[in-house]
Amino acid sequence: MLYAFGFERVGIVVGDLYFIDPDPSPGQDSPERGVRLELRILERGELTGSIYAARPITIGRPLWRVDLLQDANAAPRTFDRTHHHPDFDDWNPSPRVFVDELTRDPLAWLSGKLAHPAELLKATGIAPDDIPAADAEALSAAAPEITDTVRRLLERVWSGELARPTGDTPPETTSMRVSWL
Repeated sequence: MLYAFGFERVGIVVGDLYFIDPDPSPGQDSPERGVRLELRILERGELTGSIYAARPITIGRPLWRVDLLQDANAAPRTFDRTHHHPDFDDWNPSPRVFVDELTRDPLAWLSGKLAHPAELLKATGIAPDDIPAADAEALSAAAPEITDTVRRLLERVWSGELARPTGDTPPETTSMRVSWL
């Protein structure tokens, strides 16, 4: 399942995730499942037809990511592997950063980050002038809706409806299933 919230130059994508880490940290060798949210650059293409043609929109490179993950075998709401990636080197995320507040109350932590996009963008290394002020305002205004979407996806993960391994992926393999990539 993929949700996308688009503004002028940035957007948010949110989807369910089932992940088997090929190089897990000690004690984290079981699959993970949950919800991934990324702040991404949006790229708008040129019209390729009449003035009524649909404009191509590309969800471009990521700037920041939060993974609301837990051991796939744990009880719902465990959040034992919940972390974020403060920035990216091109398409590659920085190492996982575990934050007590994020693990303790992930939706409140996320809502706070989204409500203050200027601080979030600054932490990613993006200059505030690179993103229109209207985007920061729109993202801040949309923070409750985005957070609610994440909450609803988490509930569907916990019910077993989403973030499930594919039928052809045995648990012992090192593969990743992201339903929105």
